[in-house]
Amino acid sequence: MIEIENVRKSFGPLEVLKGINLTVAKGEVLTVIGGSASGKSTLLTCINGLEPIDSGRILVDGVEVHAKSTDLNRLRQKIGIVFQQWNAFPHLTVLENVMLAQLKVQKRSRAEAEAEAVRQLNHVGLAEKLSVYPSRLSGGQQQRMAIARALAMSPDYMLFDEVTSALDPQLVGEVLDTLRMLASEGMTMICVTHEMKFAREVSDRVAFFHKGVMAEIAPPEQLFGAPRDPELQTFLAATH
Repeated sequence: MIEIENVRKSFGPLEVLKGINLTVAKGEVLTVIGGSASGKSTLLTCINGLEPIDSGRILVDGVEVHAKSTDLNRLRQKIGIVFQQWNAFPHLTVLENVMLAQLKVQKRSRAEAEAEAVRQLNHVGLAEKLSVYPSRLSGGQQQRMAIARALAMSPDYMLFDEVTSALDPQLVGEVLDTLRMLASEGMTMICVTHEMKFAREVSDRVAFFHKGVMAEIAPPEQLFGAPRDPELQTFLAATH
């Protein structure tokens, strides 16, 4: 599981996480909603160890992410993260993009890496695009390639940071369908999202962040149906 204990994080004078406490169980889907600059995306990069924390602890399967003794490269293989920008290598084909980290980080053989890349690209519906370059893909296809690339590392946890926010509206559905599929397969996921319908349908729990505080967390029917926090009530009214 992922355990977050009283985590604080500032950028200069701005405190973006103000004592966050949260536990995400194996197999759980947690979505995180809230306005911009509420700390949602920062939380994900802190869980993954990409961003240091000022105080508190984050543990992944009992390993303290920010301890000096922790091998972050090894830990990150357990925690896939997909950002809103795809960061593909333009000179590599789709297949090569998904193979690369397996070869470099996990030291898999080419045959092994290729078999896993093909399997995951098939999984996200890109079996026809193996030899295509990223520039020839739609935004939705590029985002699904990024998901396949993360899945190819065989992670136990997946973090998704507003993966549909850079997409044209007609492409959002195909990426959300991929996330729904992963949720149905039991992948442990934390999804930062603006897609309220997705949060309502797929989540076991939804957390609302406001100005660096987790103001409310509840199952979706409770959080959307009977929100208690006044800021959450205002936020939901504005998203309808």
